[in-house]
Amino acid sequence: MRVALVSEHASPLAVLGGVDAGGQNVHVAALACGLAELGLEVTVYTRREDPDVAARVPLAPGVMVEHVKAGPPCVLPKDDLFGYMDDFAQRLRRAWTLRRPDVVHAHFWMSGYAALAAARPLEIPTVQTFHALGVVKRRHQGGKDTSPPERAEVEQGLVENVDHIVATCSDEVFELVRLGASMHQISVVPCGVDLDHFSPVGPTDPRHDGRRRVVVVSRLVQRKGIGHVVEAVATLPDTELVVAGGPPQRHLGEDSEARRIAAMAKELGMEDRLVLRGRVERADLPALLRSADVVACVPWYEPFGIVPLEAMACGVPVVASAVGGLVDTVVDGVTGIHVPPRRPDRVAAALAKLLDDPALARSYGEAGARRARRRYGWDKVSASTLSCYHQLLADSRADSTVGRR
Repeated sequence: MRVALVSEHASPLAVLGGVDAGGQNVHVAALACGLAELGLEVTVYTRREDPDVAARVPLAPGVMVEHVKAGPPCVLPKDDLFGYMDDFAQRLRRAWTLRRPDVVHAHFWMSGYAALAAARPLEIPTVQTFHALGVVKRRHQGGKDTSPPERAEVEQGLVENVDHIVATCSDEVFELVRLGASMHQISVVPCGVDLDHFSPVGPTDPRHDGRRRVVVVSRLVQRKGIGHVVEAVATLPDTELVVAGGPPQRHLGEDSEARRIAAMAKELGMEDRLVLRGRVERADLPALLRSADVVACVPWYEPFGIVPLEAMACGVPVVASAVGGLVDTVVDGVTGIHVPPRRPDRVAAALAKLLDDPALARSYGEAGARRARRRYGWDKVSASTLSCYHQLLADSRADSTVGRR
């Protein structure tokens, strides 16, 4: 089977930690490699952001990344990309006319817009994974939502016209049904975690003697709720907070959210217990997670959230907002504790419960590692995705047969 994955802003080759580089990049890269290991020929189409990068770059055996010319060859905020999607679609259509994929699987709404425009005239079955829905983002961010005004209409059109939707969590299913999707049109396949890379066994990041440690791994954007963790840790004695994410540490002073977090810590009198680590290479991330007593992930909303899975796979308990995919992955009272979003007082109470009871924290961490191994390995995620493709192609063949009759 030949599969085209379309990910217009989230390249599987990108360095993680930037404002627009995070979970989707990891997801697309891991899914592409997982599908290739199952015998598929995979091409990932992403927008060219560097004039010097090769047009085609191999990612892994059976996986090729193709850089599509659409707009200037430089890094742009993803919210500025929609105007280039018609050009992106035209180039996809040319590529697929020459070498037709069996299935097109788009990731994010702009990818879906371009993929559907290119695939429909060629009668190629289309699959959509949204990763985030504009209606949810607008609900939680209101006037701070910088999405293009066309987003809601485009997403509505995708729900009505793609052949199948792969949702990443149960909460997303409810949102899709509200937009008019039918249940038979939707499959739930979660994001996954690299269980070879993230595991309880391995090196651990050094720690201060006598201090407990809370770790946050996140892009530095306000909706991720890092400020709420700062407020919570400020009330907990002998506890440090390590925040990984954003630009390299030497450039954190240029980042507005990093400055806001640092100023908040100073105002609360805990600046000596806050470590803004900046970008942490993926190779070093498991050691940092293993060093934590608790990992906190308390965004205002979260379509899925890979960091809690990575922490669980490392055997670390998680305090997580009861939103989006975190409701599915983190089991309250088993692998971590759920808290309401935007409630630093509840975050503080949950952190204190685990920090003050190491035996409880250890049991949650062990349960999290078991859950990650049982449900979220990329082999399982890739196999489930492939099952969606097989079913879609079977349905497509059946429809063609009925049409000929």
